[in-house]
Amino acid sequence: MLAWGAIEFSKEMTDLNQIGHTLRAIKWGTDYFVKAHTQPNVLWGQVGDGVSDHYCWEHAEDMTTSRTAYKIDEQHPGSDLAGETAAALAAAAIAFRTYNSSHSNLLLVHAKQLFTFADRYRGLYDESISCAHQFYASSGYSWF
Repeated sequence: MLAWGAIEFSKEMTDLNQIGHTLRAIKWGTDYFVKAHTQPNVLWGQVGDGVSDHYCWEHAEDMTTSRTAYKIDEQHPGSDLAGETAAALAAAAIAFRTYNSSHSNLLLVHAKQLFTFADRYRGLYDESISCAHQFYASSGYSWF
């Protein structure tokens, strides 16, 4: 949403000297997505398990319990998760295009790979990352 705001209102944000703050905030989130996208057909989608995590009332950074990381891949698809991440990265690429073309290009590469992955290996992410279903059930997806 922030990326679309930066695209739609870039002149106003620039006039108010806020575009730099906005792009830094967008970069913070998209850096996470880029790091979670370790291979063209792999996206790490969750760290920890909601059931066991809710028994622990401390900061995630202070937890000493085991926290498994879960991914979607060719054998465990998640078109909804990969597609929405691709959309966020594509919007961010557009927002960055005028201000930092190399970063925009990096985001676009990841967006295209994730979209292709989502389209080629279709399935709901909460069927592949089953422990997500109770807390973050998929809203589904549709292909036209």
